[in-house]
Amino acid sequence: MDSSLVIQLRRHALTRQGLQSEAIFGSGLAATLAAIEHLGYVQIDTISMIERAHHHVLWSRVPDYQPGFLNQLLENRQIFEYWFHAASYLPMRDYRFAQHRMAAVRDSTWANYHDIPAKLMNEILLRVRDEGPLRVRNLENNKGKSGSWWDWGPGKRAIEKLFLQGDLMISQRIGMEKVYELPERMLPANLDIRQPDLADYAGYLLQSYLRAHSVVTFEQLTHLHTNPALKKTMRELLEAQIASHQIEEISSAVLPKAYAETSALTQALSAAPYVHLLSPFDNAIIHRKRLNQLFGYDYKLECYVPAAKRKYGYFCLPILFGDRFVGRIDCKAHRQEQRLQVISIHLESPINKPALFAEALMQKLKQFAFFNGCKHLDIQNIEGVLAT
Repeated sequence: MDSSLVIQLRRHALTRQGLQSEAIFGSGLAATLAAIEHLGYVQIDTISMIERAHHHVLWSRVPDYQPGFLNQLLENRQIFEYWFHAASYLPMRDYRFAQHRMAAVRDSTWANYHDIPAKLMNEILLRVRDEGPLRVRNLENNKGKSGSWWDWGPGKRAIEKLFLQGDLMISQRIGMEKVYELPERMLPANLDIRQPDLADYAGYLLQSYLRAHSVVTFEQLTHLHTNPALKKTMRELLEAQIASHQIEEISSAVLPKAYAETSALTQALSAAPYVHLLSPFDNAIIHRKRLNQLFGYDYKLECYVPAAKRKYGYFCLPILFGDRFVGRIDCKAHRQEQRLQVISIHLESPINKPALFAEALMQKLKQFAFFNGCKHLDIQNIEGVLAT
């Protein structure tokens, strides 16, 4: 598995993910925007055992990241919230590439939204236009108005459809609650909002994944895309870029049918001895099959597994050390106590330079506690493991 080629591909992939430098994107708000633009998206998730995934992913790359930065970037019209493979923050420059999904919802090809009356949606749009940004709790406050769109179920689904088809945008989140606004009040002037054709969209996907990962698989490029025409277009684009020597096809026992930038096969990189505790939804690991193929790391998020069947823990975080995933660690932020508890740690063996790893891990855990708003780090459950 650890051939020289695979090791170099790992290092290029991690470097492109911003995980081989302490602050490759810089600091503050500008670095947060740079990270989102480079990664292409940051997935949003609601699980709060520790700081939520979208904040965690950005903190892993911007050491002085603050959760308030995302609302600032929304207000600055530099990012927007929509769907990538899941709910995500995306660079505003890529807004036009969300149009294909918006069109699918508008054309009622998404079954969940085909039965919502147009009159209901028009009433919602009129209220937002006249009264300003709308929160879903506004629907709850009017639930008693029988026969109107204020009924909780239909009203909520109507707002969701308006958002998904591009007639409403999210102007901010208050906690995890969405605030909806009209696109004309959110989109920058002169933004390109043309709907891309298949060639444009395939090019966007390929460029985004190569920029963020350097090494990609076809499954990764077309993840959750079922359109045969898009897959055909993607294959043609890959063949064209292979012919022009922009990328090369890799086929090996561990990484069959992958594609890498030519530079990843010619430029040797060294591994940086950093420890990262990654979110289960981190861009670097979200494609589990590629993760297993490229890094030999079999990871499963067990919060969706019945407690009796969990092997490692409810919300274990992958531990990255240098260019290898060396274990997983389960943590919980007890916010009222301002205490970050390390519930368990499971290390792969052997770990190269164990003393350096233990020191770097402790430093990262202290930083992680601070990021989670915790003054106290509780490691009593793992002291014996670290001592060995």
